Amino acid sequence: MKRTLFLLPALLAAMAGFAQSEADILIRNARIADGTGNSWYYGEVSVKDGRILAVTRQPQNLRAAKTIDAGGRIVAPGFIDVHTHIEDDEFKVPTAESFLMDGVTTVITGNCGASNTDLGRYFQQLDSMTISINVASLIGHNDVRRVVMGSTNRIPTAEEQLKMENLVEKAMEDGAVGLSTGLIYVPGNYAQTNEVVGLAKAAAKHGGVYATHMRNEGDAVEAAIEEALTIGRQANIPVEISHFKIGGKQNWGRSTVTLALIEKARREGLEVTIDQYPYTASSTSLRTMLPDWALSGGHDSVVYRLTTPDIRKKIVSEMSGIYKKRRLKKLDYAVVAYFEADTTLNGKNISEINKLKGRKSNIRNEVETVLELVQQGSAGMVFHGMSEEDVKRIMQYPFNMFASDASIREFGVGVPHPRGYGTNARVLGKYVREEKVLGLEEAIRRMTSLPAQKFRLAQRGLLVPGYMADIVIFDPATVKDLSTFTHPHQYSTGFSHVMVNGQLTIENGKHNGTRKGQVVRLGR
Repeated sequence: MKRTLFLLPALLAAMAGFAQSEADILIRNARIADGTGNSWYYGEVSVKDGRILAVTRQPQNLRAAKTIDAGGRIVAPGFIDVHTHIEDDEFKVPTAESFLMDGVTTVITGNCGASNTDLGRYFQQLDSMTISINVASLIGHNDVRRVVMGSTNRIPTAEEQLKMENLVEKAMEDGAVGLSTGLIYVPGNYAQTNEVVGLAKAAAKHGGVYATHMRNEGDAVEAAIEEALTIGRQANIPVEISHFKIGGKQNWGRSTVTLALIEKARREGLEVTIDQYPYTASSTSLRTMLPDWALSGGHDSVVYRLTTPDIRKKIVSEMSGIYKKRRLKKLDYAVVAYFEADTTLNGKNISEINKLKGRKSNIRNEVETVLELVQQGSAGMVFHGMSEEDVKRIMQYPFNMFASDASIREFGVGVPHPRGYGTNARVLGKYVREEKVLGLEEAIRRMTSLPAQKFRLAQRGLLVPGYMADIVIFDPATVKDLSTFTHPHQYSTGFSHVMVNGQLTIENGKHNGTRKGQVVRLGR
């Protein structure tokens, strides 16, 4: 009897071990699109300890703590959004529903030259508070320049150049995936090409990429592309041209020329890729409507110029001339997304706001309206200025990725660009299913393995045993973007489950509160 009692705990322990799950999650009846671009196939995916355990065509016959019947829906790697601006919003909305409900499990922030300059500290903050998505970051040239030189319009001294390069190197050592520029924004627009080359070389030493919001995306787009390619060649660094587009009706159709420049550079041996949001409208600051020289020195300097009659007259004249050259009779293409000084203007275009001020509808008066808004603190804007034909042509380019160029949306705040809610669903619903601009598996490759390869995100972007279990399950027959320019605060539909690092986060179409995202450092 004593011997039996002595053996009982060991027997119970053995039975408990036998009953333990061989997998944490088993996904059955799946159409597996593994991220390679190859055809989907029926099979099963199992997950254990945050990683993919197995991907098979045949039933795995595993015991799992949780089993999901995909019911013939697509199971794919989690989507990677290569161009976002989540800084500050990750702490306001750490659950990041606007990304997850669009299938995104990993974002790359720090784009357009804007980033935290102490990425080591930033990554520690993310690690300590945790959010629901994975985050990688570029180091932004504009903020590096601002730390060293302020917002002045001049060439850096040799000492200042070295300080900037050292800041970039430190960020790369802390895990940045590369250097970003925003060469239409202050103070990046004051930098000459050789300044950027020096910083890009610092990023290249550590295997980073050069991601750029080019100097021009309209009338001078070809010269801007050539500058980006020159930086890539001289710094010996892979190039990513952000939100590739053709702005301004006078330029519609030139995507044939701009894509040819990219392809020529690739044939010559430069690793250059592009990304795109699938909309005919862009979104950025109202200040970008002003001449570069008028923005030097920060907000106080801008206000000084706008309140000095002779300088203001010069600004109005220059802006009016540009719009007349573009054959614009009014500025109704520019719509306020968020104006903190007067939120009643959110969703209204400049022409409508001009009328509210009691002015006649003409370019000069509407320019004055723009300047008044800038004086009050500027605004986030949506600019309608691209052609659907160019959007589709760019979309078909095989080395093009999809990106939202968005923050984490605060639900119900402002009238932001719908790309922050529906970029991937729009591609999969409108351009894959409805218009057949590209195939399903190819679209998934552009959202998964291509971004992971480009930005060196280790063990992500493919459904491969041992890789991190970032997984999306969606119905290709129903996936759809609901967010619109007039009613943007609507989540995409069709994504039933989203897993981040092996943890179910979107479950049956709803966020379950899980926050298991990780900081993703270059090559790690």
